[in-house]
Amino acid sequence: MPMLATQIAADKTPGLEKREKESHNAVKRSSSNLKKLFTKALRSTGVKSIFKSKTKPPKTPIDVVCRSTFLLASLDSFEDNVDPKRFDKMQELDSLLHEMKSILYGSNECEPAVEACAQLTQELFRDNTLRLIILCLPKLNLEARKDATRIVANLQRQPVNSRLIASDYLEANPDLMDHLVSGYDDPGLALHYGAMLRECIRHQVVARYVLRSEHMKRFFDYMQIPEFDVAADATATFKELMTRHKSTIAEFLFENYDWFFTEFNAKLLESANYITRRQAIKESSKNIQLDAFHVFKLFVANRNKPSDIVNILVANRSKLLRFFASFRIDKEYCLFAEDEQFEADKAQVVKEIAELEAIGPLFSGELHKFPPTPTASGELYKTPTACIRQLI
Repeated sequence: MPMLATQIAADKTPGLEKREKESHNAVKRSSSNLKKLFTKALRSTGVKSIFKSKTKPPKTPIDVVCRSTFLLASLDSFEDNVDPKRFDKMQELDSLLHEMKSILYGSNECEPAVEACAQLTQELFRDNTLRLIILCLPKLNLEARKDATRIVANLQRQPVNSRLIASDYLEANPDLMDHLVSGYDDPGLALHYGAMLRECIRHQVVARYVLRSEHMKRFFDYMQIPEFDVAADATATFKELMTRHKSTIAEFLFENYDWFFTEFNAKLLESANYITRRQAIKESSKNIQLDAFHVFKLFVANRNKPSDIVNILVANRSKLLRFFASFRIDKEYCLFAEDEQFEADKAQVVKEIAELEAIGPLFSGELHKFPPTPTASGELYKTPTACIRQLI
């Protein structure tokens, strides 16, 4: 016959009942302790940061630029390493610069959005954030410097309403070019500032400013800096200055032939540094003939040519026409070969020379009858005779 519950309870020994009660209390205490431990863990900084929702980065280019401008302008105020907020702010700035770069260049998953690029570009120039990025570069870490360099470089090519507003901005803020050129004085910043400078030189107004500034003379020293990578970068920038805008460089050489080639010979062609000397010789052999043409066309295009210049051109007409018939640009400089302006200039020079008539007695305008004119000795391009010597 089944036992009743009361009977089962009565049969329990006092010892068993006591053990069950103690077990129940132990479980209760363990649960309470676990709850306290879990609550304490949640309150700790490390765990709290896991569960805390992260602040989302600004969504629009305007937000990105606005916050970046604030942080860049505040760099001095939180530069002290003991400031507990310094690390967080620098980390945020790094993230914003990286985000700007992503907007301008796109990512592996998507191409850059034209509208976002235009909006970012406009805001960067409007808020003078470009200036802050350039001036604050020394205070950024290496990765942020790389991102900043790519941002500045990209902005030079970004159109806004079909205009490269970077050109207008830099024309109004030429002191930024002074800062970029002076960057070669600091080996740690030279490559970043050099890359920015070469992109800015894409604008003819910027190239003209640098060519006419006192900084131009400093390149002859920068190209001999002991640090090879810095010297090579300065040489690349010098080459860009001397080849990018042909009409501008022609004007520059026409006005500055004396000191320019004196420096070129003394500091580059006669340099004790083999690499510097080799590069200078390479540049001179590749470019002098082309540069001579762009200066020579100024003499030919002059509607009020003096009679002696006209007679020199007439006397050497056959040689010049034969030369221009086969005048081609080295394949290494294919950019020039694709330049329709170069071909148009050459055609115009040939037409002008073919139609010239001597003024007065021709005497003998052959080149060997004229006093010899130095070529690369500091007086190149002083006369049309010198240009013709370089051409033919």
